[in-house]
Amino acid sequence: MDARSATSTRLGVVIDGSLTKGLTARLRKDCSIEDVRVGRFVKVQGDKFDFFCLITDVALGTANARVLDEPPDPADTFMHDVLLGTTTFGAITVQPMLMLNKGAVDGLLPDEIGRGPQPVRTIPAHFAPVDNAAEEDFAHVFAEPGEGSWVIGSPLDMDVDVRLDLARIAERSNGIFGKSGTGKSMLTRLLLCGLIRSKRAVNLIFDMHSEYAWPTRDKATGQMLKSLPDLFGNWRVTVYALASKQSTPKNRQPEGFIRIGLNEIEIEDIALLSELLNLNDTAVETIYLLRQDEQFGDRWLARLLRADREEMAEVANRSGANPASVAALKRHLNRLLELDFITEELVSADQSDINKLVRSLEEGQNVVLAFEHADDLLPYMLVVNIITRRIHERWRKNTQRAHGEDRPEPPQLVITVEEAHRFLSPAASRHTSFGTIAREMRKFNVTLLVVDQRPSGIDPEVLSQIGTRFTCQLNDENDIAAILAGVSGASHLRSVLASLDSQQQSMLLGHAVPMPVVVKVRTIDERFYEEVTAGPFGPVFPNGRRARDLLARPDD
Repeated sequence: MDARSATSTRLGVVIDGSLTKGLTARLRKDCSIEDVRVGRFVKVQGDKFDFFCLITDVALGTANARVLDEPPDPADTFMHDVLLGTTTFGAITVQPMLMLNKGAVDGLLPDEIGRGPQPVRTIPAHFAPVDNAAEEDFAHVFAEPGEGSWVIGSPLDMDVDVRLDLARIAERSNGIFGKSGTGKSMLTRLLLCGLIRSKRAVNLIFDMHSEYAWPTRDKATGQMLKSLPDLFGNWRVTVYALASKQSTPKNRQPEGFIRIGLNEIEIEDIALLSELLNLNDTAVETIYLLRQDEQFGDRWLARLLRADREEMAEVANRSGANPASVAALKRHLNRLLELDFITEELVSADQSDINKLVRSLEEGQNVVLAFEHADDLLPYMLVVNIITRRIHERWRKNTQRAHGEDRPEPPQLVITVEEAHRFLSPAASRHTSFGTIAREMRKFNVTLLVVDQRPSGIDPEVLSQIGTRFTCQLNDENDIAAILAGVSGASHLRSVLASLDSQQQSMLLGHAVPMPVVVKVRTIDERFYEEVTAGPFGPVFPNGRRARDLLARPDD
């Protein structure tokens, strides 16, 4: 046996195979077939390329079928040892997934020289050695260790790190999908910690269940999870919350509160909420008529909610709207005034809390907007849509100005949103900025991290723009079909998805990974916290300790 590390032992040699059906390798005599598992990754060493492969089948073989007619007695260990490895042997079928350049350039086109992992277009020769894939092989395929990469987990049955290139994660929109209770929040937390730590992107996190703003207990393990401000300090992660008349616990004091004026709410925001506000299509058409009225104009919503019966009749007459429709619209929109963070006062651009939040992002501050009452979707959907629309306008304008005036571009921004199908459904995406961001805002340095348990509810056109998909267990056939739409080898991946455990397993597929891979998601524990806060980020901050309590602000 070669003198190699324990994670890269020789398994056998290639004896048969084809590009379409895969390779067959004969196992070494001293390699127990019971130690070889389907789903493990191996490396086949060709003359010009190494082939990164996946074991897809395990079989028993024989050089002489006559020995099967008179098998030796199981108690005859001597005869068993004589036959093993000569007449009888173990075999594995491996599917080449990627070709790794070994430095040879013969037969390669100029633009192929020096490439990283490449699609498989050939196979190795007979008797090519087959080894367990080692850590350096995974680093070559996925991402090298360093500040720009992040460990997301390890392949099943292998004690090897799978690292992701965080720059590739940030440059395209990503999705985390899975049914309830499969670990989507833990996976989201892993990615956010990597992005914040590496400074590859500024993050805006719409924290629907206040899982990232404050310490929370994991329901599956009972473990207390540290909040993002506790890990990075509030000079790197600022928490905002919606203004509320209810008292806020001392250990949940945000850095700022969000109030929204009625003049900051646009028609598109109301259209998105039509189901929650029980509005029909006629109501939305009535809004457009009121918006065009000279006396209502930009302040149509505040004027409507304050209007008495006579004024409503007047505006209906001027605008051509149906008086009954105007009255019904006002009745339904009165619910907005029940929200504590909505103010009837005219809010100027300088006074706008939304603008303050957006400026924090422009200055490189990561922001968590905590929603304390996630059972009510109305405030969540309203606020998320208003803020995202403002970001869409600002980033687009600043990027175009940077190109025209030779200025620095705005920072790369990743927006994390839960219940994504409510904003990205075929009906809703035309009323939100999320659809536009997913389709075209990558060139303006804005991408999405969507977290959802119903990928089939997302507009297929938008879903096709999701660069990397992190998929936990799904049972609904429509959801599985949505995840695999347009993906090569979907039938094989469908069976992979069906075999995922209900906890701590995810299939990675898309832009940030060169090949689909199933990983056991890493555990968030003290070792993880030490890695998050290593280097220039200092020690882990005790729960509840805020940056304003520190004697000195560290040099960031």
